[in-house]
Amino acid sequence: MPYRARGFTLLELLVVISIIALATAGVGIAMRDSGQTLVEREASRLAALLESARAQSRTVGIPVLWRANPRGFQFEGLPPSAQSALPHQWLDAGTAVRGPGLLVLGPEPLIGPQQVLITHHAFPDRTLRVVTDGVRPFTVETVQ
Repeated sequence: MPYRARGFTLLELLVVISIIALATAGVGIAMRDSGQTLVEREASRLAALLESARAQSRTVGIPVLWRANPRGFQFEGLPPSAQSALPHQWLDAGTAVRGPGLLVLGPEPLIGPQQVLITHHAFPDRTLRVVTDGVRPFTVETVQ
């Protein structure tokens, strides 16, 4: 009976190492920087909420204010039913506003340029700006 060598061939080892490398790269991409993602999500959500309140202000014809507070934010001036439909807290309790904590959203179609800076207590170096020039909708920009 001839002797047969046992073990893995070089090709089999290279295939296994390639699979491990691809899996590691996939996990690295999936685990994106959570601090930046968290702040981006809060800023995008706030921009959408501000545009919604701005549209309601124009529709009803009354001034609407957005005001930041220590536990979140609030919309002032909307009818109670519309105000209760809008959220008043951040998705994450560590989110905070730097800079002006008051925005005027209408009822005029043209409002002055406004901005609010969003950050997170755990990631103070990551700040995003939710901004409008008064004509275009609120957008999210990176603070340089």
